[in-house]
Amino acid sequence: MSSDQFELTNANGLRVRVLSYGGIVQSIEVPDRDGVLANVALGFADAQGYADHPGPYFGAIIGRYGNRIAKGRFTLDGASYSVPLNNGPNSLHGGLSGFDRKIWDARAVDGGVVLTLVSPDGDEGFPGELSVTVTYTLTDDDELRIDYEAVTDAPTVVNLTNHSYFNLTGVGSGSDVYGHLMQIHADGFLEVDAGLIPSGEILPVEGTALDFRSPVAIGARIRSDEAQLLLGGGYDHNWVLGGEGLREVARVVEPVSGRTLTVLTTEPGMQFYSGNFLDGTFAGSGGLAYRQGDGFALETQHFPDAPNHPSFPSTVLRPGETYRSTTIYRFGVEA
Repeated sequence: MSSDQFELTNANGLRVRVLSYGGIVQSIEVPDRDGVLANVALGFADAQGYADHPGPYFGAIIGRYGNRIAKGRFTLDGASYSVPLNNGPNSLHGGLSGFDRKIWDARAVDGGVVLTLVSPDGDEGFPGELSVTVTYTLTDDDELRIDYEAVTDAPTVVNLTNHSYFNLTGVGSGSDVYGHLMQIHADGFLEVDAGLIPSGEILPVEGTALDFRSPVAIGARIRSDEAQLLLGGGYDHNWVLGGEGLREVARVVEPVSGRTLTVLTTEPGMQFYSGNFLDGTFAGSGGLAYRQGDGFALETQHFPDAPNHPSFPSTVLRPGETYRSTTIYRFGVEA
């Protein structure tokens, strides 16, 4: 299939590859404490691999609506809209042919790549023509910065994110992510039902297996019999982030390699997904089958199913407004 590849490098030797297909972050090569580079982003060797296996959404730009919409239905300004059901009775990540399956217009700029896409009125059932720009920038501070902008010609809902999966030991190392130390700066998370749709309640993390206010190994409590973890088969929840503006919301340390990942965002929420549905049915760029726990995602976002929960931060975008969002994945090492 046709897809352009862009390679971003910085002064420290980091290397990021981006595809115009899906706006996919194909690989992220970063050093360990000994300076040895390894790719820490799950994915495939070429664009066809992503087209053949769209379900994991490896590295892709997600839209129009990241995460789930209950029963694929929402009401906006008194009008009802239906979007495709592709996750049991619900809609996930923009429907059957979301932004992850589009060929984006792409051009190289100094230190990065700019991707643009026009989503027509009615695309996957969403109202309004939406014009989207996503800019990836690799800085000399070892940050992969993602800036999102969107405008519409009619009221619509928008929730954009990136769906990269990380394994800081290196893709193809044969190691899972359960030994990674995870810290999430959040006091609460959204309670979900069996379809992973929010009930509308924000529950405290204190006293639960979802308390990552201090660093905890991902695998330490992942097999807890708490109801919320049983529903997701592990972690697949939206943490409610405090603060406003661009701020640090999470930090991950892989003790063996020393590699670290710090997440900063302007978004009010973040989905921590522990790769529960990777089932070993296909292999990736590292030459090994991807199995449960081989990677984790930290998807910065507005809340799942927000169009159906007036109490959640609004995802409505109107003509004359500009949707703006920034997320930074900062890489480093610990001695």
